[in-house]
This record gives sequence, C-alpha cells and structure tokens, in this order.
Amino acid sequence: MNKNKKILIATPLYPPQVGGPATRTALLEKKFPELGFPISIAKFGDVLRFPKIVRHIFYFFLVLFKGIRADIILAQDPVSVGLPSLFAAKILRKKFVLIIVGDYAWEQGSQRSGVTDLLDAFSTEYDKYPLLVRILKKTQFFVAYHADKIIVPSFYLKKIIINWGIGKDKINVVYNSFDAPSLPGEKESIRKKLGLTGHMLVSAGRLVPWKGFAKLITFVMPKLISKYPDTRLYIVGEGPDKSYLETLINQNKMDKNIVLIGRKPQGELFEYIRAADAFVLNTSYEGMSHQLLEVMALETPIVTTDAGGNKEIIVDGVNGMLTRYDEGDKITDAILRVFEDKNWTQQLVLNGKQKIKDFSEERMLSELAKELG
Repeated sequence: MNKNKKILIATPLYPPQVGGPATRTALLEKKFPELGFPISIAKFGDVLRFPKIVRHIFYFFLVLFKGIRADIILAQDPVSVGLPSLFAAKILRKKFVLIIVGDYAWEQGSQRSGVTDLLDAFSTEYDKYPLLVRILKKTQFFVAYHADKIIVPSFYLKKIIINWGIGKDKINVVYNSFDAPSLPGEKESIRKKLGLTGHMLVSAGRLVPWKGFAKLITFVMPKLISKYPDTRLYIVGEGPDKSYLETLINQNKMDKNIVLIGRKPQGELFEYIRAADAFVLNTSYEGMSHQLLEVMALETPIVTTDAGGNKEIIVDGVNGMLTRYDEGDKITDAILRVFEDKNWTQQLVLNGKQKIKDFSEERMLSELAKELG
C-alpha cells in the first residue's frame, strides 16, 4: 500500500448535513490521516447558492482548484459531484475513484417520471424511459465508465453496475462501517416512556413507492388486526407519498392502528425501534441497509425482503426473516411468528448482535485504504 497519497473527497453532503456521504466524509477526514492519507474536502454545499447547472460549473472549478495538490479525487456520487469531478480529474490527470451507493437515475425516475420498474429490470433497460431518465442513466454510466476504480457497499450493487455495462474488474465491494447505537432501559420501560401499548410494529424510511408501505397498510395490517386487534404500526419518515398513504389509511379505516409519525430525531427513532415487537421493511430496493444493522443493535427482530443487499445482512430464520417484496401473506406470517414464538425471536436477536461485528469501522477503513493505496 502506498501511503501519503493526498485524497480530495468530492462530496454532495457534509456535516451538519445528514446522510451517508456526510457520515463517510467525516469519518475519512478524521481517520485517514492516521493511516497516512492526507484529506481535503470539496463540498457541494459551497455552491448550492448558485442556480442549477451554474452550481455544477462552479463546483467543477472548485474541484479543479483543490485537486491540484491531490493524488486521488474520490467522488461520492456519479452525477451531482461525480460528473464535474471526473472532468476536473481528467484535466489534472489525477486518479479518479467513484463511490456508488445506489442508482440515482432509478430513484429520480421513480419519484419524478413515473418509472415503475424495479431496479433489477431498470438497470438493463434504456430506450423505454422518459428523456430525463435516459439523460441521468447516460450520465452515471459515462462517469462510471471513465472512473479508474468504483467502490460499492454491496455485491448486489456491483451486479447492478455491471448491468449498466461497466466491467466487473474495476468494481470493488467495501462494506460500510457501522457504529452500533445503544439505549439504556428495557423494552417495556421505553414503551411506557413513549405511552405505547399492545403489539407494536415499526417501519421507517422515505415515503416513496419502493419502500412498500402501501402493502403494509392495505393487506398486512388488516390481517394482523383480525387476530390481534391491539396491533399498531408506526411509520417513521417523510416523502412524496405521504398524502397517498394517508388516503389509504383512511380508506381502509386503519387510522386507529396505523400512525404516520413523520421524521424523528435519531434518538427518538431508536426508541421507537427498541420498543417495537418487530421492525418491518417491505422494500423492493436496498443497496446495503445501514438501518437494518441499527435495528439489530437495538435488539428488535427484523422482517424484511430479500431485495438488494438485504441478503448480505439477513440470513432467513437465523438473524431475521426474509420474504419477497409485497408478498403480503408471507410478511404477515413472519410477523405472527415473531409475536407468538418468543424463544425463537430472542435467538434472532442474539444472532443479529453477532452479525453487526462484520461491519466494524476498522475493517471498512482498512479495506478502503487498500483500494486507494
């Protein structure tokens, strides 16, 4: 490993902003110099005051200026910071490394352009999509194709990027690190503090179609309530589907059993998860879910889908329960087993706490340093 390489991190987010890129950048800024890698930062937030497009031009010059003294430019997404950083790296003749944690074109297409395909199908198609989606697909392919190396947080995402048409040899998997949360007090004491009773489920995430909240509202919860009328589902998060989900709750007369509680501070979210009988995530897409690791650390059983990188975290029946996306009967059955088989549920929790040891900060930093060395 060649140490003392100067790395410029081009990041879309930086503390106090929240999100994966902000967390990763802060960690690398703190820890990488100890491993012999001096760090500088090019923050996209520094150009947000400018209009769209113009801000990307200014960001290109920011990376160009800061990149003069760098050996490697490390971009934390393939579009907003990736494209201007790639051009700057090529002009400066610097090594360009790209971190990809999802398919930006698919996420934007699903939210803004009516794309209904799941990611696996989306990653292999092109002509059928609206112009904006095709532009985004071309952009992220262009940046990934010209990167010297690509780093992803799961083998599932590696497969997706291969589907884009990128050679597998330049794509390397480095699992994200995980700092396990902990909460004092037993589950019952936290429930009492929050004023919660009955059989309690929590789901969390951005309120978007691929998170599968609609199936929980219209199918799973009515089935559970027919057997356990005191069952309540708390959905934590904000997003464009909020009004749609509120309508579904009212149409299905679930307003006493399902609560959209909006976005919560991390500490309060952790309390809801810790208090729950189960955490339910009916998602059609996950790159590598940091949230599932948090749930394991908080000792709450998990019922989720086999989508994306979930299978790299959850072993069905060992440290959680896996179903297919929107497979309502199987999701219901898994939750009922959690309610009814406490000994088995406790074993899931114990196995989950062992699994999170695979995602240590030291391991991630070591592997990432090796890729950049």
